[in-house]
Amino acid sequence: MISVIDLALNFGLGASLGIAGGMLGIGGGLIAIPVLGLLYGMNQHLAQGTALVMIAPNVAIGFWRYHQKHPVDLRSVGVAGLCSIGTAWLAARFAVAIDAQVLHYAFALFLLALALYFGWPSRRKTGAPPPAREVPRRLMPAIGIASGAVSGFFTIGGGMVVVPALVSLFKMPQTRAQGMALALVVPGAFVALATYGHSGAVDWQVGLPLALGGVLTVSWGVHLAHTLPPRLLRVAFSSVLLAAAVTMLVTGGA
Repeated sequence: MISVIDLALNFGLGASLGIAGGMLGIGGGLIAIPVLGLLYGMNQHLAQGTALVMIAPNVAIGFWRYHQKHPVDLRSVGVAGLCSIGTAWLAARFAVAIDAQVLHYAFALFLLALALYFGWPSRRKTGAPPPAREVPRRLMPAIGIASGAVSGFFTIGGGMVVVPALVSLFKMPQTRAQGMALALVVPGAFVALATYGHSGAVDWQVGLPLALGGVLTVSWGVHLAHTLPPRLLRVAFSSVLLAAAVTMLVTGGA
């Protein structure tokens, strides 16, 4: 049985991750996965599955808070979300079947590639930012499929792909892109959680206190995101990706 001290520590960790996840639009899972591996000695499968217990409700709450500030087209996002469900299930089934160490290094290299891409200094001249463009509705199913695949395989949510794409290709403000990304990953997060749970790759005693702490603080993180300059938020997003990737590469798979 888990002790009261462990419950309190897990709750506090979840609260911290909720703030970070709300601010960065990633549900805290990106940080939670390497932390669970380091603190609890979990292999990659168990760390990803346990983190999903916190990620799933956090992304749902985070999306609603972002939507209140930057309303998204729920019909288009709904189509993309439905498209993400099937690929999330297939990707999660594949992820739980492969070697944990292979998944560990694939996760780390994926984060490293995104950190370098998203954090690469812009060469655009200073001045007024270009106007944001609407995402064509015909692209939403493809975006949903990509988001679902990443959500199922890595559990951290397709926001890791969707946010950079929306910012770079459509010049969407960082906070609006994070809100739309969260909307896309909500279905995939719950599908992936069900798949990992069915395979036994979830530690519920650790995951539930994390989830409770995150649910209570994710809204604070969203509020903080809207008070920070966009460039600082972008740098923070890239820095978290890079730090997590380097930590995982240095520590190696469990």
